[in-house]
Amino acid sequence: MAAPPPATGARMSWEQLPRGVRAAVERRLGAAVVAAETQPAGFSPGLAARLRTADRRRLFLKAAGPIPNRQTPAMHHREARIAAALPPAAPVPRLLWSHDEGEGGWVALAFEDVAGRMPAQPWRADELDRVVAALVDLSTALTPSPVPRALAGDAGPAVFGQPWWRQLRDAPPPGLDDWSRRHAAALATAEEGAAAAVAGETLLHLDLRADNLLLTAERVVVVDWPHARLGAAWVDVAGFAPSVAMQGGPDPEDLLRRHPAARTADPDAVTAAVVALAGYFTHGALQPSPPGLPTLRAFQATQGAVARRWVARRTGWD
Repeated sequence: MAAPPPATGARMSWEQLPRGVRAAVERRLGAAVVAAETQPAGFSPGLAARLRTADRRRLFLKAAGPIPNRQTPAMHHREARIAAALPPAAPVPRLLWSHDEGEGGWVALAFEDVAGRMPAQPWRADELDRVVAALVDLSTALTPSPVPRALAGDAGPAVFGQPWWRQLRDAPPPGLDDWSRRHAAALATAEEGAAAAVAGETLLHLDLRADNLLLTAERVVVVDWPHARLGAAWVDVAGFAPSVAMQGGPDPEDLLRRHPAARTADPDAVTAAVVALAGYFTHGALQPSPPGLPTLRAFQATQGAVARRWVARRTGWD
């Protein structure tokens, strides 16, 4: 089995940040940064680094400006608002402060430094067991959502209410696989119920992958929350499943059975959500690469292949 594509963005070093941004960060810290260790995993372009200050404090800093990807600062701005509203007991890094230059400027987020590591790849059974248990606890802790709906919004319109398959049906792009071409009409009909199917009161991460998880000796920490939305408690594990399978873990149905909310979910609702996920990955993989995200489309394409097989298994559409 070929290795899956990496989850990487165009990272920059601490020294490559604009001088004014570095000065603003050090003013906020009240000390000079004397060491910076870039963290390569993750899709957001810009800085993602563990910093050490002259007075021996440690923190994690992520920062982005309008180049190379003008959408990233807005995502950081949204993440700052979400992170600030998460409860202290949630297994997430604590937001320390943020620096926001406004429209067209830089956004930097300072988090506590979590002394953990990403799960091994291929997935190890014991580590996956830890992660699934943590996701169950997380969904319980975030139900009902601690973040107001006015801030978080709903998962349905954001991902599961979009006409991914309808677009692929009406204007099949070059490179669309044969299975998708043959079933596009049925898939477009099936995705129409996805937004209602995923409705709920749990705050979802909506971007769970190995590179957004840190394992410590005591806990599993879930990082990077810019995509958080409200929905059903089983949706995160469903969205997580294609990446687990592509990175050497069990198939999606096996993973889904490990989560109590997924085991008791309406099977038709789960199928509608899986159809929408497959459409999201399949459609996304065939779009031009966003600036600063060189591996995103290959990553989506591999997840899409897993998700389409999952749809075929649930529907019998061979």
